[in-house]
Amino acid sequence: MTILVTGGAGYIGSHTVLELLNSNQQVLVLDNYSNSTRESLERVTKIAGRKIDVVRGDIRDASLLKSIFSSYSVSSVVHFAGLKSVGESVEKPLEYYDNNVVGTRVLLDVMNSFGLKKIVFSSSATVYGDPAEVPIREGFPTGATTNPYGTSKHFVERMLMDLCTADPKWHAISLRYFNPVGAHSSGLIGEDPNDIPNNLMPYVSQVAVGKLKELSVFGNDYSTHDGTGVRDYIHVVDLALGHLAALNKIESLSGFTAVNLGTGKGHSVLDMVQAFENITGKKIPYKIVSRRPGDIAICYADPSYAEKILAWKATRGLSDMIRDTWNWQSKNPNGYKG
Repeated sequence: MTILVTGGAGYIGSHTVLELLNSNQQVLVLDNYSNSTRESLERVTKIAGRKIDVVRGDIRDASLLKSIFSSYSVSSVVHFAGLKSVGESVEKPLEYYDNNVVGTRVLLDVMNSFGLKKIVFSSSATVYGDPAEVPIREGFPTGATTNPYGTSKHFVERMLMDLCTADPKWHAISLRYFNPVGAHSSGLIGEDPNDIPNNLMPYVSQVAVGKLKELSVFGNDYSTHDGTGVRDYIHVVDLALGHLAALNKIESLSGFTAVNLGTGKGHSVLDMVQAFENITGKKIPYKIVSRRPGDIAICYADPSYAEKILAWKATRGLSDMIRDTWNWQSKNPNGYKG
């Protein structure tokens, strides 16, 4: 049986594909390369020493999806394919609703028609909006989101909930990520954003490697210990292993299940800059700029439910995240472009 990974050439997707291969799974990747490259999968193949079937295409293409499900014995879907920039979503909301929400609806519709009813969904802590308290638990209210990206994830979760209520044969696990960072220890695969990075650590590492002049820190007037935003940073390999844990449990978890994937620890932007400087010896010049639309002050997880229900917890610490980030960036100053 084959696991279909949509968006499998992306940052989190490629690391998850690698861990699936390492656990001896058959993998098929569907990706349109809108924010990724085939090179990431070539490198995954090199690390794993195993072949990956890859189809180039879009999840909104129902005919293509039908062809895939007709040609492969797909047992479950891990669904990453989606636009993911908070700031860009504020500027281009319709693109986010079309790709993330409409695309997922097309995928679910075709899956349903083939009787394929197991999906692990790449969701986000942004579904919680600006939480009244931290750490964030799965039972907290969702939907009061602060940006279209988060809203698109919330809409997909609602679709999955309603689908599971209508048809108890569905099994859907929504993994609510916090802030993925780091890279595979080989330095062969990592985060390679197009243009100026939207996430902190690739921005910091591109400054360290000399690709960017300085880091822009979006606001220093939040109600935090140093005024900069606090987030729960999780190593991408821990996150990838969380998807394997979800797939291992999905058969026994009927209906819709939401699970936080985080470390339970919050670090500010300036905490991360300081840690990066200490571990790599690279000075990171930065400037304070205005807050970014859609951002909140503090966001970190209570990850205890993931350990209880998936038998999973993050094991890699901040030093691992920074060491592996720098190993990737220093070996690949221009990302997958050489």
